[in-house]
Parts: sequence; C-alpha cells; structure tokens
Amino acid sequence: MSDSPYKSGFAALIGRPNAGKSTLLNALVGEHIAAVSAKPQTTRTRIKGIVSRPEGQIVFLDTPGIHKPGYTLNRRMMGLVADALQQVDIVLLLRDATTSLGAGDRFTLELIKEANKPTFLLLNKTDLLKDKSALLPLIEQYTREYNFAEVIPLSARTGDNQELLLQKLFALLPEGEPLYDTEIFTDEIERNIVAELIREKILERTKQELPFATAVRTELWEEKDDATEIHCMIYVERDSQKPIIIGKGGQMLKEIGTRARRDIEKLLDRHVRLHLFVRVQEDWRNDPRTLDDLGIQET
Repeated sequence: MSDSPYKSGFAALIGRPNAGKSTLLNALVGEHIAAVSAKPQTTRTRIKGIVSRPEGQIVFLDTPGIHKPGYTLNRRMMGLVADALQQVDIVLLLRDATTSLGAGDRFTLELIKEANKPTFLLLNKTDLLKDKSALLPLIEQYTREYNFAEVIPLSARTGDNQELLLQKLFALLPEGEPLYDTEIFTDEIERNIVAELIREKILERTKQELPFATAVRTELWEEKDDATEIHCMIYVERDSQKPIIIGKGGQMLKEIGTRARRDIEKLLDRHVRLHLFVRVQEDWRNDPRTLDDLGIQET
C-alpha cells in the first residue's frame, strides 16, 4: 500500500471550439459521456468526468468552447466557462497544435490570466503534426504570456501523453478525500447524456447552420422488462429545418436514431427502444425557459 497521501480536486478543460476538449474528456474517463463533433460549439453545458485511482480522484469539467456570444444560449455557455475558471483547482488550457495563434486564442489567454490559477498548457492533436519541432514556436509564444505549471503535447485521439497528464495532475492536486463515489465516472444523469449523444449524431449528419439551431431533450424514460424505452424531442428553429432532420421518407431521422441507439445501448448495457420526434420552437436559443428545460442554466 502506498504511503503517499490521497489527492483530489477539480480540473477545468478550457479552450477554443474544436480544440478537442470533449474527445480528451471521453478518453480520460474511458466512457462516451460528452458529445464530439468537428462542428464548433458542440459542448453547451458543463459536463463532469471523474477519474478515480488508488492515488486520488480528478474531477474534470468539460466546458463550452470559448467564442463570441450572440444568443442568450451562447451567453449562458460563456457564463459556464467563467464559473468553471473560478471553481477549479487546476485549469487545463487545451490548444489545437495544428493552428496558428489568433484573436480568439489571445482572448482565451486573457481569461486564463484573470483566473490566475495553476494552469497546464495542453497542445493537442500532435498526431497530425509531421514535424514535432513545429510545436516550439507555439510553446514559446504561450510561455512568454503566462507562467504555465506544465506544458504537455498530447493527442486526445491516440492517447499519447494522457498518462503523463494524469500523473502531473495528481502531483499538483491538494490532499483530500474522494469528492464523488469512486465507482462512478460522471454525475451527469443518463437522460442528459442520451440527449447529447443524439445531438452528436445530428451534428455528424447535417451541414451549415442547422447544427447550431438544433437541441435535444429527453422527455420520457421507462425501464421495461425487455428494454429501456426512451422518447426524445429534437428542437429546430424554423419550419424549413424540420424536413431536413426528418429526411425523405423519414430516412435521416431513422439513421440518426440507429446511430444514437448503438451508443446508448453501449452506455446503458441493455436493449433500448429509441423514439425521436421533431418540434419547431422559434428562436429557442433566446428563450430562457426553453434553455432552462434543456439544462443550459444561467450561472
């Protein structure tokens, strides 16, 4: 048995859209709990992923990608980021290592400076770099701006350096008892994860502006002897968007449901009967009540 003290604490995944925060969270936890997509602004809520080991427990907070808010939805999303920066023990600034420094990255750096928390710079997507020396100018730019506790190149997709990240986090976290039951990997309720998995499939299958105008809510969940019966409502903003989601002869909706059901059954480890419906809810991104119903709370 180790004589080292037990460590526990919170770490926030912060970064621009498409930096790979949700992919990294899923990889660290070992479960598909956060929606992943190449589309920006995939993450809309703050999702907790819990890693428990003999040496301690790390609670990761996956936050929305930092962007300029236009709708009430987006303002609430950025409120979640600000709130997470204040609450956690360690900040993990995740950066797509394949892109150059832009105005959004500089704004994100300013948020990090204001939070003034121990921060790791995580340079993600190193598996896409042909020459790892390309990281050096980026590291130099960032370390001139802030005194990072650690700088770790990694790949959320391949797992490269993820174990190193966990070791460095355990070394820096404060001593303390487990914050959550060590047998769970998230405190997110299953009906919310299911809704996000469905939205992930919508993002995969639709184009242009439609992904930003869609949301999913689980409206019915019944445990039956042979299966879990789940009814989910897909929200769109305009009448013209509804047939895009449904598709010709209902084919698109059927495909979304089939793909989502596979992931849901893996998550729940039982047979699922999934029923999807589409509703037009005009301007839902600016409607506080609808946002509350979707679990996108104001901080």
